[in-house]
Amino acid sequence: MSGGGDFASGKGSGDENFPVASRLVRPELRPAILAFYRFARAADDIADHPEAGEAEKLAALARMEAGLRGEEAASPEGAALRRALAPRGLSPQHALDLLVAFRRDVTQRRYADWAELMDYCRWSAAPVGRFVLDLHGESRHLWPANDALCAALQVINHLQDCGKDYRTLDRVYLPADALAAAGAPVGDLALAQASPALRLALAGLAERAQGLLAGARGFAAGIADRRLALEVGVIQTLAEDLAARLRRRDPLGERVHHRKAEAAALAARGALGVLAGRLARRLGPALPGPRARPE
Repeated sequence: MSGGGDFASGKGSGDENFPVASRLVRPELRPAILAFYRFARAADDIADHPEAGEAEKLAALARMEAGLRGEEAASPEGAALRRALAPRGLSPQHALDLLVAFRRDVTQRRYADWAELMDYCRWSAAPVGRFVLDLHGESRHLWPANDALCAALQVINHLQDCGKDYRTLDRVYLPADALAAAGAPVGDLALAQASPALRLALAGLAERAQGLLAGARGFAAGIADRRLALEVGVIQTLAEDLAARLRRRDPLGERVHHRKAEAAALAARGALGVLAGRLARRLGPALPGPRARPE
């Protein structure tokens, strides 16, 4: 590729595991969320391009940052996000944080342990949820729960795509110590079906994702905006189902993504669970307590 080439993968919000600015979100906020998504999608396409060189990718990511900062020779996605943020007085910091992760994708292909992977998720996943919370004016006390959910979503994506990432980009997000503990050589990721040792490692990492999801379980209940709470409840339910699948199934040889009907049923369950919880909290003080027993 030549400098400034087209990096677009053709992927859109409909190709993601989880909803992006769905109809649950307040309509007036969807354009800003979609601008943030398109920025992230463009940066991801740059970092994941199988043919572009490292220098070319880093230069393209620098143009993304220039767009956020209003500089010349900027990317259209960066400039569009800057325009979307301005009327609401929002900082571009969350998008700048994302660029830390995408630059890391260009220059780093292996992760030593879980702590190193979680540090990556701090930059690659947490800023997305933090941006949505800030856009809705939610409390930053919700950030720890957000970060747990977003990290879990990122790990789930890594597990689903572990074979493709290795074959096309020689990139392995699975922590090296987890593979070693299971006795799985990294080359097993190129197999059509995971070896027993790799299955053991993948199941262990899916279990750790479930631990993150357990830490995020009260997230939706703490969100003031009802529509956003519903969206988070839907995402939590979808993620919990995918993590459970990844403990049972082989992402190299089996389908581990939701079909549309499956996703719709899980989304309805997640939304209803949030609604039921909010209703119970609203009615709780009004419900009569146990009657005193007569002396």
